Amino acid sequence: MSIEKTLILVKPDGVRRGLVGEVISRVETKGYSIEALRLLNADRALLEQHYAEHIGKPFYEPLVEFMMSGPIVAMVASGNRVIEGFRSLAGVTDPTVAAPGTIRGDLARDQGTKVVQNIVHGSDSPESAAREIQIFFPK
Repeated sequence: MSIEKTLILVKPDGVRRGLVGEVISRVETKGYSIEALRLLNADRALLEQHYAEHIGKPFYEPLVEFMMSGPIVAMVASGNRVIEGFRSLAGVTDPTVAAPGTIRGDLARDQGTKVVQNIVHGSDSPESAAREIQIFFPK
């Protein structure tokens, strides 16, 4: 069994709506462990590191503005195939078509904003997980 780690973010919309406990509960109910957790207000410098591959894309500025609009919760979860497992648990990016039973399918909806507000972020590969965890948990 190969234990992986992933970064999970509860975005400002999830924190504002009081869904942090629900997200953590779903992660733990799935059988993954929470290894680190912090509440923070992300600044532009941190978000520029996190979203570096999107700089220059049309959605970049609205995304950074949204992510700075309120506190976020960053966590490191671990478990066998946790990266793939959490992304499945989160559901597809567009909450309108996310399957019922997923975090986005059950808890998010299209708000008609410039950027999709879809409750959570999860790393998409072992490489991005390692990079993202280092950004939010540098020690």
